[in-house]
Amino acid sequence: MLFHALIFPLSLISLVAGNPIASSESICKGNQVVTSTQFIGPDKNVKLETITCDAVNTSENVEKGGLLLPRQTPSVCGATCTTICFTPSGGGPDPNDCAVIANALRFDSANIAPIFFTPSGTNNTLSLTYLTCRSFFLNQATTALNYCRNDFAALISFIAPNCQATQNAHGGLCVATDGRWFVQVQHS
Repeated sequence: MLFHALIFPLSLISLVAGNPIASSESICKGNQVVTSTQFIGPDKNVKLETITCDAVNTSENVEKGGLLLPRQTPSVCGATCTTICFTPSGGGPDPNDCAVIANALRFDSANIAPIFFTPSGTNNTLSLTYLTCRSFFLNQATTALNYCRNDFAALISFIAPNCQATQNAHGGLCVATDGRWFVQVQHS
């Protein structure tokens, strides 16, 4: 998967730093409902929740690439995204904890299915948590999407160590080039 490092103009840094997506509560606008919970991976120690919101916090997502475009296919496996690190530094997840989540996704890819499904709508979020690390896959599209577990794992493995204090960051996200989805990594 191709990762694009984003070099911020000064104005974009202040935009992202001022309103980073920090938790599922800030992703959701209004009520948030956990519709399912399970534990995944070889040790069943990574918590996977499906979260539905009344609505997505549109103002934040539009600013971060959430504009919806016409769709031709529900599969976004192999799609490119742009990485944005949350500034300033401090309070990011332990990349080793994030590696456990990535490995659980790889395990499930090999043992359950390589692709997972997210229902249609702008408010369907998968949340994975292990100790200090929490990652989201958020479907911002108006259609259902299929995404590859190994791609999700690769993004977590890229974002977690590359959006840390040494990069003046505390987690980050990768927004799909077409804005239909994003993967986020942050402190739990």
